[in-house]
Amino acid sequence: MIKSHPMNTENSGSDILEDQHDLHEIIRQAKSAYDAQEIIHCPFFEGPVTLSADGFYHLTNKPNRQPRNVNEQKLKLRLLKKALRIIRKTGTIQEYRCNMEKFGGPAKDGFTKMKQVEHWAFHHIVGEKKQFLIRVIVRRIGDGKIHFWSVMPHGRIDRQKLYQQGIEVD
Repeated sequence: MIKSHPMNTENSGSDILEDQHDLHEIIRQAKSAYDAQEIIHCPFFEGPVTLSADGFYHLTNKPNRQPRNVNEQKLKLRLLKKALRIIRKTGTIQEYRCNMEKFGGPAKDGFTKMKQVEHWAFHHIVGEKKQFLIRVIVRRIGDGKIHFWSVMPHGRIDRQKLYQQGIEVD
């Protein structure tokens, strides 16, 4: 189930780390910003969002534990500081998903444990000359804590089209 709500917009890109050629330096800077706090208060949840090691690990590795390609790692890590600021300020969500996911390996009986996982996505427009949309994902597993999960670009704004034709006026 996906719900849509109004977007957050702000043109400040100052929280985006500079594009450097050294992945290790980008990781160091992003890790420093991430480790500076354990939790962030989020107005939407009216409570804390935990910054767990799983969230940071997910920025550099795929869910199957394989490393992401270098450019993808750099992009996600450069957007991390901005993502943390978005969580601190956001009051609306743009996407919500709730589904069952496998956790752990199969037990002796061959069955794999399943848990309910909720994902919330906050959209935000960044950039001055070339604007683009980023999605910040937070999630909760079962009855656990809500924690940061990911940040990703969602496309350039100038490629999005608003259509006037074919819309019925009430």
